[in-house]
This record gives sequence, C-alpha cells and structure tokens, in this order.
Amino acid sequence: MTRRSCAIYATGIVCAHLLIVGIALVVAQVFQTLIHNRLKKEMTLTEGSRVFDSWKDPPLPVYMQYFFFNVTNPEVFLEGGKAAVTQIGPYTYREYRPRENVTFLENGTKLSALNPKSFVFLPEMSVGDPEVDLVRTINIPVVAVMDQMKSYSLFLSTLVSIWMNSIGVDLFMTRTVHEVLWGFKDPLLSRIHRMKPDVDEYFGLMYKKNGSHEGEFVFLTGEQDYMDYGRIDTWNGLSKMTWWSSNQSNMINGTDGSTFHPLLSKNELLYIFAADLCRSIHLAFEEDVEVKGIPAYRFAPPKDVLASPDDNPANAGFCVPAGECLSTGVLKVSVCRQGAPIVVSFPHFYQADQKYINAIEGLTPNKEDHETYLDLNPTTGVPIRASKRAQLNVLLNRVSGFPKTKHLKETVFPIMFVNETVVIDDESAAQMRTLLLIVTLVSNFPLLIVGMGVLLLVVLVILICRSRQKKNEVKRIDFTEAFHSFGTAKEDTAYTQVSDKAEDHSENHAGQQMRNGSYIAMSPVEAQKC
Repeated sequence: MTRRSCAIYATGIVCAHLLIVGIALVVAQVFQTLIHNRLKKEMTLTEGSRVFDSWKDPPLPVYMQYFFFNVTNPEVFLEGGKAAVTQIGPYTYREYRPRENVTFLENGTKLSALNPKSFVFLPEMSVGDPEVDLVRTINIPVVAVMDQMKSYSLFLSTLVSIWMNSIGVDLFMTRTVHEVLWGFKDPLLSRIHRMKPDVDEYFGLMYKKNGSHEGEFVFLTGEQDYMDYGRIDTWNGLSKMTWWSSNQSNMINGTDGSTFHPLLSKNELLYIFAADLCRSIHLAFEEDVEVKGIPAYRFAPPKDVLASPDDNPANAGFCVPAGECLSTGVLKVSVCRQGAPIVVSFPHFYQADQKYINAIEGLTPNKEDHETYLDLNPTTGVPIRASKRAQLNVLLNRVSGFPKTKHLKETVFPIMFVNETVVIDDESAAQMRTLLLIVTLVSNFPLLIVGMGVLLLVVLVILICRSRQKKNEVKRIDFTEAFHSFGTAKEDTAYTQVSDKAEDHSENHAGQQMRNGSYIAMSPVEAQKC
C-alpha cells in the first residue's frame, strides 16, 4: 500500500471517529450538563462559594436618587382646580448595604441576615444642596390626622380642625429637601406626642432609615435546589404576611432582588419581595440587552402587577378593606404605614389609569425614565444593571369637619419618587466576560470536535479527488506512449499487393487464396526491389 493510500485511510478513520464522538456528545449534552452542574454548585450562599462574599458585602456601587414634585398652585387646588407640579431633582446618595449578623441555619441549608442601609450625599451627582433647596408639598402628618378623624363624629372632627388652625398647620407645607427626607420636628405631631407619647414628634419620608434595616430575613442557600438560591424563607419570623385580604396576596415570594438562580429562562416569572411596598411582585422577560459586552435578559413588571381587580382578579386581595379598590397602576399601602393614606405607583403614574395622570398638571410618564427593570445574565443569574423606580403618593379626599377640604375631589397626589440604580463596574464586567467565555468554550467543546471532523472530511474528499486525478494522469501517459509507438511502426512499414498468380507448390493453397480474395500483406521497405 502506497504512502498516499495510508494517508487517505488514516484521515478517514480519524474523521469518522471525530464525527461520531462529537455528534454523540452534542446529542447527549455531556459537557453542557457538566458546566451547568458546576454553576449550580458554585451559585450557592455557602462559605467558600464564588458568590458568597459579594452577596455578603456587595462591591457594586448603588445610587439612590430622589425626585420631588413641587406644587406651584396650592390655592387653585384647594379651590377645586387642578394641581400643577414641577419635578425637582435628582438629589443623589451613595447607598451602602452590607449584610450583618449572617448566621447559617439547619445544617447550612438556610441563613439569616440583616441588611442595614446607609446613605451618603453626592453633590456632584445632584442638582443642588438638599439642606438649602425648598420644596412645597402635601403636609402628610395633617392628611394622616384628617384621615383618622373619618371614623369619628362630625363634632369632634370640627374641634380638631379648629385646633389645627390655631397652631398654624395647613394642608401644604414648605420645607427643605433634607427635612422632608430625613426628618424634622413637626408642630402637629409634637402636640399629639404630649398626649400620646407613642406618637413620634418627628416626621420625614426617610426618617430613621439611614443606617437601619427592614427586619431579619432568612434565605435559602440553594445548596439542595439551585432554584431556591437566595429565595426568602421568612421575614421577621413570618412565612407570610397578615396585612392583605387573601392568602395569595399575603405570600412572601421570591428573593430580595439582589440574587437570582442561574440558568434563567425567558419563559419564567421572577418574584421579588419588596418590604417597602409591603408585598411581592413579579417580573417578566421583556427583551435581550447587552451591558459592557455581557449578554443579559431584561425583566420588568408587567402591567398586571398593579392592575385593578377588574383587569386582574388576583389583585383583589390587595384591596383593604375588601372591595375598596383603586384603579390600575396604584396600590394603597395604609395597612403597613400605620394607617396613613399612602399610595405607591410607578413614577409619573407610568402604566396607571389615565385619570391619575390627567388629575395633575406637569406629569409626563414614559418608559425610559420611569420603568423598573432588571438586566440579568441568564447563565449566572447575576444582576448586571438594575433600576428600581417607585413613587410615593398621598390619597386626598373631602373630610367632614375640615372646611379646607370641601372642594377637594378624590386625588392621588404625587409627593416624590426614587430611582435606585446599580450597574456592574468595569473590573467585575471583565471577570464576568472571562467566566462566560470559559462556560461557552466548555459547553461548545463537542461542536469543536464535530467541526474538526468536518474539516478532516473536507481534507479526505480532497485527497481522494487528487488520488483519482493522479491515476487518470497515469492512464493518459500510458495511452500516449502506446500511440507514439504505433506511429513509429507505421513510418517503417510499406504495403504491397499480393500477386493474382497461384504458386506452383500447392494447388490447394492457391485455391484457398482465390476463395479469400485479394489481401494485403506487410513487408519491410528494404525488401522491395525497383
């Protein structure tokens, strides 16, 4: 066997093996299963895991931006007209949120932790000085007191109204941004505090929240099931809440929004328990995005999260008392705000009923600035970019005994909204890209084997074609040499006609010649005579 034949046979054997092994590995998904199992093992809240340290002390910078709605025509509104507001902000704070008192429970399958948050003002990312800038907004302590008086007699409500006028409090107040956020000594609450010491005399939207936490969370580590990675088991000792009017509404579902299980699917719903909203919400896949070269799925709350019970019957449990529901896009959270008529929504009533937008002049809801979203890498489940946006509103209405409210219509009045954002930093993004490259190479290794097999198949075809071409060339050379030899013999040969006379030595032979007729015989040229 020639060297060329050996090369063809060897290439064919290697090619066949590569294709068979590669296709078998692709079909069986062996390498993909191996890398996925590795990810499931690494993505757990256990000591020494790849993600535990970053979960315990998040390295990514989180920014909290506050925007306020400054009321420009309070007199018009009190007379029954439409309120006009202008947005001021942002006032930006760096948010630090390390976890404390981390304790493993039940053989390491659960762990408890506190998550205190502290805020540091960033003037370079803000529009002004919060301790100087003034904002005119609804006086929430006054509204809270009036709302409490709805259950009392008209006579008592009138007395309280006269008393409130005497101390100079009004439905609107003008305070610095810092006071509205972090607290001030309120004249109305101070007087109530003297009669009821359990009532705090200070008020602020973020009062006592700088450096505080939202309670103790118990998380599942995901060691037993990767789908449980970071899922909340209990909050403040509760496996479900008691505020709402249905078991479904009281459920504590999902994570705290900082962790999600790996190997995400576009078809699943992601659940988040938001303590500041007093409920769980879900997010659905919206689109594919890319952040700093990292592929991600964008998840966002669909419209049915805050839809009215008419559009989404499952939300009927969030109506307290049962049956008293607001329209689409808003959620009354008085049950977890000490009875204050607080309503939450997306900023500028994004995705809300148009009547809320039309009731206030100066609102311009849009998806780009007012949507809450999470950009998650589907392989690891790690948040790459996120923006949590929520608006705080007050429910205003006419209250018997308070003359200043006699012209009011039911209005969900905007106070301010927050934009809590985080984006992966460059160093973490580089590490993530490297990890994803390794995962991709390992997962697609069988395809590389198949590719090598296909490449060798092409080489094999080329070798076979060249071998056949070589054989054809040899045959052509042999035929040419034979034809050349025949031509040379022709030049050295002459043709003569055989005589018609019979030779004397054989009559039979002559007869045979006559029967066969004339024939041609060859004789060398040199044998002929002139």
